[in-house]
Amino acid sequence: MSFTRRALVAAAALSPSLAKAAQATTAPTETIALPAKAAFAKMPMTYLDAGSTHPMPLGAKAALEEYLRYKTRDGSLPDYSVSRKERTVVQTFAELVGATPDELCIIQSTTMGENLVLKALDFPRAGGRIVTDALHFFGSFYTYGELGKAGVDVVTLRVTKDGRIDMGEMAAAINDKTKLVSISLVSTVNGFEHDLKAVCDLAHAHGAYVYADIVHAAGVVPVDLRASGVDFAACSSYKWLMGDFGLGFLYVRKEIQEKIPRPWWGYEQVTGFQPHVYPYDPPGATVADITAGNTAHGRFAMGTTSWTGIVHLSYSLPWIKAVGVDRLQAHRQPLADTVQTELRRRGYEPLTPLGNRTQLVAFALKDARAKLAEPLKKANVTITVSANRFRVSLAAFNDANDIDRLLSALPTSPA
Repeated sequence: MSFTRRALVAAAALSPSLAKAAQATTAPTETIALPAKAAFAKMPMTYLDAGSTHPMPLGAKAALEEYLRYKTRDGSLPDYSVSRKERTVVQTFAELVGATPDELCIIQSTTMGENLVLKALDFPRAGGRIVTDALHFFGSFYTYGELGKAGVDVVTLRVTKDGRIDMGEMAAAINDKTKLVSISLVSTVNGFEHDLKAVCDLAHAHGAYVYADIVHAAGVVPVDLRASGVDFAACSSYKWLMGDFGLGFLYVRKEIQEKIPRPWWGYEQVTGFQPHVYPYDPPGATVADITAGNTAHGRFAMGTTSWTGIVHLSYSLPWIKAVGVDRLQAHRQPLADTVQTELRRRGYEPLTPLGNRTQLVAFALKDARAKLAEPLKKANVTITVSANRFRVSLAAFNDANDIDRLLSALPTSPA
């Protein structure tokens, strides 16, 4: 690496902050104690809503500040490369979810990933059956409702009384006309976790593909996409991956990639490009000779990627890997169990199954917004509150004191 005089002067002037940022933007190698309160800003509230939007780690903030210095082109970061960071992000995410980098494509959001899968499978023109369930992302209700109107046979399995999707009902719904089974591995509604391999075995026995929304699974519970056999999976990064809006991942199982048509065409898919129309180009019979990749990226990528999103994840994903998803899950489990046990004892109507290992705990409560808005505001506690239900979602920085504040804020009786 070579330094100009200007770069050396700029670096000297910024040396204390650069040194601090360099430490903050490097993934930790030592064992991180949980709860990891030091890794996040001191918040002016008790935040129990990571399943909606996860707070940014301080290291990610420092990484973004470093990126902004690079974008000013002030010469203080002569060897900065977002492309290197992007490769690291894809590799690290692959390791977190049991995939290989060539099975991944960076996308805008989970919803984009799901729609790309539907388009690649030629819905609604292809017809046939899609099996989904009422614990899938509620935004997808619109998608499958419209496909139903367009002639696709959409079957939506209902939720059991204890907050699960019954595998017997799923087995009965999947038949030889089924083209796709579409589920959330972990439900945004109540945290229910599917047995993904069992779902894939059922679907594949009838020649159907499986798509899994993993936005509430990646970084929450151990995930091994290849071992499960799932064909497609997608997630955004602003929840448990501690990233931000506008960047997510699409997984396409390697063995099916060549069977799936490209749902669209974009320059990011191109691996070889030789034009024949510009000065000094070699002659050719076409405007250009173009080769597209055969990886997930080569089949599903479109345009440019959010660089701020990449920089953000270049810190947070290695941080999650360093801590360990299994440790994160083990840390949060007693907190989730305490919420479950105490609110059931008070008579609240549970939506989350007992023994659930995810970090979402939900309860039904008629007129929840009207009943909980004031006590939660007074106690300065943040959770998800819907019209007739509420949801607690736990992060790496939460501890028993946070749960005590929540339980003190909630009415002692749901009446």
